[in-house]
Amino acid sequence: MKRLAAALEYKVPPPLIGALCALLMWLICGMPSLTGRPPLLLVPALALVVLGLTVDAVGVLSFRRARTTVNPFAPERTVNIVSSGIYRLSRNPMYLGMACILTGWVVWLWQVQAVLGVVLFVAWITRFQIIPEERILTQKFGTEYRQYRQRVRRWV
Repeated sequence: MKRLAAALEYKVPPPLIGALCALLMWLICGMPSLTGRPPLLLVPALALVVLGLTVDAVGVLSFRRARTTVNPFAPERTVNIVSSGIYRLSRNPMYLGMACILTGWVVWLWQVQAVLGVVLFVAWITRFQIIPEERILTQKFGTEYRQYRQRVRRWV
């Protein structure tokens, strides 16, 4: 089992996991029509999607400004710890943004079982992406990264 878990680390791009979770959410809700929803659902659903896209973009831009990698398959290429801006609030704003987008999808689908997709996304990303990244960053940056982990939460 441990070998299987290790084999899954860094294997699937996080945006693909998000897309698969969105598809799963639609399927478990019985493939509802995406039109004909109450207009009042559009505002909070879009607000969450826009928030998620913004959080994603700010996270990526912060990494670009710091000239470090945004490649989720190569955390060992990280050249420094980005701890300013949005990274003062969350250690993983790019993944948090994806979770916000999925939450907007939950609102649009308007079925409680759709929440399962967000839970699955957070669990998968935490286990197969974030925890392995944290392990590598702790090895690479030692005390500096441990202190950052103590100051800033993993998600929010």
